[in-house]
Amino acid sequence: MNILIPTPLRSYTGQRVVVGSGSTLGAVLADLGPPIPGHPLSHDQRAGRHAAHVRFFVNGKQVFDLSQPLRSTDEIVIVQALSGG
Repeated sequence: MNILIPTPLRSYTGQRVVVGSGSTLGAVLADLGPPIPGHPLSHDQRAGRHAAHVRFFVNGKQVFDLSQPLRSTDEIVIVQALSGG
């Protein structure tokens, strides 16, 4: 499935769109690479959590649950909120 990577996170992937696989959102994130402390795409699969400022959309609908089932035809968009003052 296609995963659209926002500009602030492209330094981690080197690409605007990457192809991932997995039957759940958590599995797809794990497919992107091993968890790295502080990495915005890393997640704690045991706790079902990911970085607080990252949002995931599957086929245009926001998904909060990393156990969300996915199909190989789904499109995932990752959005990183920017904060600061």
